[in-house]
Amino acid sequence: MAHDVKGLLVRQTRLAGLGALSGVLAGLASAVFLVSLAWATRAFDRHAWLLYLLPLGGLAVGLAYHYGGGRSVEGNNLVLDEIHEPTGWVPRRMAPLVYVGTVVTHLFGGSAGREGTAIQMSGSLTDWMSRAFRLGDTERRHLLVAALAGGFGSVFGVPFAGVVFGLEVQSVGRVDRSALVPCVSASFVGAYVVDLLGVEHSPTPDLGRVGLDALLLLKVVLAGVAFGLVAVVFSRSTHLVRRGFAHALGWVPARPLVGGALVVALTLLVGTRAYNGLSLPLVATSFFGAPPPTWAFALKLVFTALTLGAGFVGGEVTPLFVIGATLGATLAGVLDVPVPFLAAMGFVAVFAAAANTPLACTVMGVELFGLGSVPYLAAACLVAYLVAPHEGIYRAQRVHRPKPGRRRPAGQPADGTGPTEGPLPSAP
Repeated sequence: MAHDVKGLLVRQTRLAGLGALSGVLAGLASAVFLVSLAWATRAFDRHAWLLYLLPLGGLAVGLAYHYGGGRSVEGNNLVLDEIHEPTGWVPRRMAPLVYVGTVVTHLFGGSAGREGTAIQMSGSLTDWMSRAFRLGDTERRHLLVAALAGGFGSVFGVPFAGVVFGLEVQSVGRVDRSALVPCVSASFVGAYVVDLLGVEHSPTPDLGRVGLDALLLLKVVLAGVAFGLVAVVFSRSTHLVRRGFAHALGWVPARPLVGGALVVALTLLVGTRAYNGLSLPLVATSFFGAPPPTWAFALKLVFTALTLGAGFVGGEVTPLFVIGATLGATLAGVLDVPVPFLAAMGFVAVFAAAANTPLACTVMGVELFGLGSVPYLAAACLVAYLVAPHEGIYRAQRVHRPKPGRRRPAGQPADGTGPTEGPLPSAP
């Protein structure tokens, strides 16, 4: 018995140390990326002509991924696939490719996010470390889960949510506690490294204590239904645009070239650049200023679906934050609730539905907006999650336990919790 306890402690201590190293890599990558992204955003705001180079930037990204990306083109789904059933190492080239590609996307005005880049950089660097240390399949899998936590927690400055995200995002209806220890160390160390380097995150309001009120809770539930439906529209629109480009353009690099031209045309058509890049001013307006334009959420959705569907790289999460916050601000007038309050609910709930991560998003809401609105945050995230189908923004998610009233997707294994065993080939 004592021997078993000692062995367990040794294994968990080792995983904690490896997770901390993964967190250092994630934190350094996120810090460099956030600084670069801030530079790209400032440059785009200052130089209007950069928008017209978006098609050429898209062509460059398309060429790099098509001829030199290898498995890196699978993005976040590759990391999730390797957690479920490892068949090969995450390519080392993924980190520099997604970093440069995302900065290019934002420099020229594509509408994308940053979580995907942070996760892919963290996953690529962590798997490089696993190769260097000659880790076995089980430890490697745990560290890839930790990489999810470290990338998410560090890039958004939400270490608690990062832990839960890494454990929850793998499968619908399951929290994988087997990797808890390395997730904790990776997420908190990653967030600490970003803070230590002086990289700041966007400010969010503390909602204070909001007393439990049945009518207000009902309004949040109604808004949660809308948040879930909009998340479904986002996911399906992005997939639809991607399939449309694949059907129309056989040569892959041509897709972001044409997509970039369409984004430029759309920008000129709407007459504002508010929906290019991260669009964080729209979030700030929802939280601290006057309500944004009524249809801001729909325009951001269209810009992002077109950008990502055409083959530009980046993430979906920040656009989902923008879509949720602006939709919440719009619904606040209809439901007669304070704009910052419902904008905060939408900020986390739309992402909860699109990524099938209601627990992580509730925790994120607490970290960003304070403890005073926990029941409402939980209700918004849970309702949005239940409204959405299993298929979200991450194709590689498994369905461990189907949502109430829904069936397991056809052809999906009953559980995707364990990796296959055996040696892995070398990776570029």
